[in-house]
Amino acid sequence: MKNPKIPKPTIKRLAMYYRCLENKKSMGLQKTSSKELAESLHIKASQIRKDLSYFGEFGKRGVGYDIDKLQSSIKTILGLNKKWNVAVIGVGNLGSAIANYTGLEKNGFFIKAGFDKDKTKIGTQISAGVLVYDMKDISKVCTEKNIEIAILTVPAEVAQKVADQLVKTGIKGILNFAPTSLTLPENIAVENVDFTISLKALTYDIVSNNDIYEIED
Repeated sequence: MKNPKIPKPTIKRLAMYYRCLENKKSMGLQKTSSKELAESLHIKASQIRKDLSYFGEFGKRGVGYDIDKLQSSIKTILGLNKKWNVAVIGVGNLGSAIANYTGLEKNGFFIKAGFDKDKTKIGTQISAGVLVYDMKDISKVCTEKNIEIAILTVPAEVAQKVADQLVKTGIKGILNFAPTSLTLPENIAVENVDFTISLKALTYDIVSNNDIYEIED
């Protein structure tokens, strides 16, 4: 069940904290503090403490956080304490690259199937041991493989139709790379990914830092 009290930016920062804690653990560290995390992530320590306070009390003043315990707590909060079955819908360049990203399984996301309408791709492997199926078989395959998350990398004009098919399979969430908004039931989680939005934010930072922008009348 979604908790409407938790701001979305907080959840995204939790994922950053998780990765930062993983890095610190790989260096052999056992303890850290909000100040040290803040310095690593270039954010305010008070923001970290505020984010964590939504979920309870972590660490002790003057002592800091036990890295293993904090990471385990964040892992549970983010739902990373279980394995997620994932399907990639659209196995072009982007879909194929995502399916072969080694960091997915490390974080509990397992690609179980790929789907495409290109007949030359159907029956091939999107990654080791993972087959590409015909788009018309989405309902059957997703149900059989208990797919819970779909990564959508199809053109905007077909994204809604494909999403509607996925909803009927009992899917729980969609990571949407299609450049369009999806209309989905409230119980289906969706996260939209648009690289151009991040690039526009980046170019804003560039021009504002260098005072090179002009506002036209």
